[in-house]
Amino acid sequence: MLETREARYFIAVAEELHFGRAAERLRMSQPPLSQVIKALERRLGVQLLHRTTREVRLTPAGSVFLDRCRTVVGAAEAADTAARAAADGQAGELRIGAVTSAILHPLHAALARFRAEHPRVDVRVEETDTHLAVQAIRHREIDVALVRQLATPPDCVRLTLRTERFVLALPEAWATSLDLRGSLAAAADLPWIWLPRAISPDYHDQVAACCRAAGFTPDARHTARSITSQLTMVASGLGVALVPASATVPPVLPPTTPTGAGIYVAEFHDPATVDLAAVWRRDTNPLVDGLIHSARAVIDEGRRA
Repeated sequence: MLETREARYFIAVAEELHFGRAAERLRMSQPPLSQVIKALERRLGVQLLHRTTREVRLTPAGSVFLDRCRTVVGAAEAADTAARAAADGQAGELRIGAVTSAILHPLHAALARFRAEHPRVDVRVEETDTHLAVQAIRHREIDVALVRQLATPPDCVRLTLRTERFVLALPEAWATSLDLRGSLAAAADLPWIWLPRAISPDYHDQVAACCRAAGFTPDARHTARSITSQLTMVASGLGVALVPASATVPPVLPPTTPTGAGIYVAEFHDPATVDLAAVWRRDTNPLVDGLIHSARAVIDEGRRA
């Protein structure tokens, strides 16, 4: 198999057509260079150069071999460049897992910022449930996940991107017949649209705890697999759902304000909070830092708006 060093040596001799000048170009002495070329010819079983006391010129086989040597060296240099760029966070592949609500915000805007700063990075996004995303990180199937996760495996890092209040989303037609000011208990007898615990254990437990604190167990009549699906079902008049405030944006809506999409959003006293967090392995892909920076910048801009 041709070594990159051998290819470089042959390119220098073939382009200079002079062993002395080629040795100077390579910053080495001439005898070792001549030995490498002879050893290469013996191993290949072909003559690559015609040598006389007056000149050196390529044989037909040498001309073909020169082209292949340039390909080998070019590929090696490209690999070196790609490795350095990946180490610097400027190139490579970044695999992202995200729950549906995180894809809407902040990932949508964060990716625009990230790709503007890292145009050579191949970004792959997968919509996923929280528990599946964390497993995928640990199995090295994705590099970073945006999830609603509290517990963090010991081989992973967790960074809270934002903490937000829960709000109650209900069909707009129901809003006038309910007095939701101050207490979630006013929704105790309504049908609820539920997110199963298997999809996002931490998120489910926080919603259930919020209802228990208000003194009731919700009537989980309908089941959704994402917050976006919950809100679609609310808009269809099926029931109510407790969701993070950011799920009702854009724009961020004032308390007890119709959304214009058949949904009414109500705040209440002492709501629980829920985190959106980034989770990744400790031995991370360096590109993760760039994505986290972009996501935090988007969230900060939203707070200032």
